[in-house]
Amino acid sequence: MLSLLKTSRIDIRGTLRRSCIRITDTFSEVSAVCNKTLDKRRPCITPKRLCSGKRYNVPPSAEFVARVSGIATMGKLPYQETADGLDAAFVGVPIDTGTSNRPGTRFGPRQIRAESAMLRAYNSGTRAAPYESLMVADIGDVNVNLYDLKDTCRRIREAYRTILATGCIPLTMGGDHTIAYPILQAVVEKHGPVGLIHVDAHADTSDVVLGEKIGHGTPFRRCVEEGLLDCKRVVQIGLRGTGYSPDAYEWSRAQGFRVVQVEECWFKSLAPLMAAVRTQMGKGPVYLSFDIDALDPAFAPGTGTPEIAGLTSIQGLEIIRGCHGLNLVGCDLVEVSPPYDTTGNTALTAANLLFEMMCVLPKTKYYD
Repeated sequence: MLSLLKTSRIDIRGTLRRSCIRITDTFSEVSAVCNKTLDKRRPCITPKRLCSGKRYNVPPSAEFVARVSGIATMGKLPYQETADGLDAAFVGVPIDTGTSNRPGTRFGPRQIRAESAMLRAYNSGTRAAPYESLMVADIGDVNVNLYDLKDTCRRIREAYRTILATGCIPLTMGGDHTIAYPILQAVVEKHGPVGLIHVDAHADTSDVVLGEKIGHGTPFRRCVEEGLLDCKRVVQIGLRGTGYSPDAYEWSRAQGFRVVQVEECWFKSLAPLMAAVRTQMGKGPVYLSFDIDALDPAFAPGTGTPEIAGLTSIQGLEIIRGCHGLNLVGCDLVEVSPPYDTTGNTALTAANLLFEMMCVLPKTKYYD
């Protein structure tokens, strides 16, 4: 009996060993087929792109790795703790303590990451190939203080100083629009006063709201007061809604901002507008701040202060693609509120707009 058991164990081990060899061989064959298939379908798929000698982070393709698998990062990119060695980084700032109406934007970065699993490596519309030209990663979230907005602004400012010191361009997922103020404080320390392309339903230039100077309705007033903006190179696009005075944008115009109310955008392409904006911005540093409520609530209902009759998602793409060629030093996408985004479409739209922002960064490669 003992001899029979020993023989059985040997047979079992041999069977398992042969099975493992067959599985390994099958995996190798599948990998070889996949690589051949990819070589035919795309110019190059390996992280070492076009024999450049430099390796880039390349998200896994949903052709071979299920979108629903893995821990959610922006675009399924690798996560790393710092911006060291990166050309651009996705970073979340999960706050809603500056909101004046519906909360929930503290969950924005998390939901944008989840919906970004739909993103692929190339921009089919513009033929941009960011992962062949930029080292990009998700560096997580700023550790904000949900009980103290002023302390949160300090934390954001310090975090972005560290990011910018590496030479990395931050691509920010908000969070409410308060975050633009401390981010710009850090950006200007490195680059000097910047031009601003501000896409929004609201001007966000209030002075005091409910006795407070810091909130999502005041960031660009504070930026002007501190000399952070090159006011002749500021444009606000998509402004609309009811106001507290007959001309809600008088203050913006008085600073030298170009104000493009939404009525000027209805029923037309914004490509001509963006050609003029590129001329206005010139060669100096530019920051792009995109509030998702610039889009009509039909396209982006999951936000805190929705206004009807807004921009279309197509016009949103035109604005961002129209930034190609500018000296962009940072971008943000703010005010996604998942509790009011029952379909996930607002976060999905935000993820795509952030991808488009990456595609217009200065070093991004384009195929002819």
